[in-house]
Amino acid sequence: MSLVLCSTGAMIGTPNGRDHTIMKSALPSLRCDGYEFMMYDTWYEKADTVIDFITKNNFNIPIMHFDKKIGELVSRYEDGDLEKALELFKINCNIANKIGVHVAVFHLWGGLDSDKCFSHNMDAYALFNKIAKEHSILLLIENIVCNNESPMARWMQLYERYPDISFIFDTKMAQFHGEMELLYDNRYRDIVKRIKHFHVNDYAGGCKEWSKFKTLHIGKGNIDFRRFFEFIKSIGYNGTFTVEGTSFDQTGRVDTVSLNNDFEYIRNNI
Repeated sequence: MSLVLCSTGAMIGTPNGRDHTIMKSALPSLRCDGYEFMMYDTWYEKADTVIDFITKNNFNIPIMHFDKKIGELVSRYEDGDLEKALELFKINCNIANKIGVHVAVFHLWGGLDSDKCFSHNMDAYALFNKIAKEHSILLLIENIVCNNESPMARWMQLYERYPDISFIFDTKMAQFHGEMELLYDNRYRDIVKRIKHFHVNDYAGGCKEWSKFKTLHIGKGNIDFRRFFEFIKSIGYNGTFTVEGTSFDQTGRVDTVSLNNDFEYIRNNI
């Protein structure tokens, strides 16, 4: 049975001080099946506090989104960056183990450097995946923004080198790069078989229109979600979905109504 999850990052951000306790205060109003826990780079110093809070409240967290900074370090690739990235990755794996998570969303590249020297990122994947396996974690590589090639092109390179690799497909990221149609293209059927999780987010701009990069709720952009879910059903996918639409305003107030509308839409279409 498919699970519809809420990203903690959809609710917790700078305007509300990245307050992890929102996970508890918002939950009674949310009609999701659990959380995808987002690790922030500002939380390492209080990681024990966050872990203790999660375990005491017994949240259902099947998936953890590892710190995005790790991929940025790999992409920058200055002296000591890879070592720091591996150190942070191990900490993320340990946090996942402590909160009972065995699936991780991971940005293998990122930041302004993005995929400019992708051979470094490809080499690093083997190191990250080895550590993940040692912690009994399935590592999912996301189709995030590329500044040189495109996410699908980078996925193809990774798949050719690591045929057992697993992916997480983000609808917004695909639409941003004009690649939603590739999900339905038979030429990429082997890639689609490696997708183990979906982020279901909308996007209102054109190809690489940075001014409209904001992560939107379903129906607020131009993605054809009817076709998307018809395809999902046609391939027999019954795994997890996460909603990430930005759901806090400048005061930090959480918009649970929009989140619940997304959860309901997904359930009605899977």
